[in-house]
Amino acid sequence: MRSVADRIRHAVCFEFIGVIIVSPLAGWLFHAEMHKVGILAIAMSLVATAWNYVYNVWFDRTLLRLRGRVRKTLGERMIHALVFEFGMLLFTLPPVMWWMNYGFAQALTMDVSLMVFYLVYTYVYNLGYDALFPIPEPESSYSR
Repeated sequence: MRSVADRIRHAVCFEFIGVIIVSPLAGWLFHAEMHKVGILAIAMSLVATAWNYVYNVWFDRTLLRLRGRVRKTLGERMIHALVFEFGMLLFTLPPVMWWMNYGFAQALTMDVSLMVFYLVYTYVYNLGYDALFPIPEPESSYSR
């Protein structure tokens, strides 16, 4: 399992890099004022950071309990990313509607577009992060 410090580094780096990439991209794609998109991206980043931490602890504990390991297979990585992004969609749709003054359809389009971006980004980021900072395997309590 990852340490608390490692999980914090993971979440903070993920959100920082994501905001740097997505703010200008979303402003351009949605013809939105850059300061509004930037503020929205930072607010969503704070929500995502908290969700990222809670979700990853839960996912790793569940994987360890069900599979006896925390290292994810390709399929588990896909499920991990999809469930994370759908959770984010539930948390972020109302604030996008309010802050951007969008109707449901326009906010959903923006949110789903961000979800698709972050779905790919989540997979690539976690793959790279795990390569740079491998997950230590839990020590077995069984004697050999």
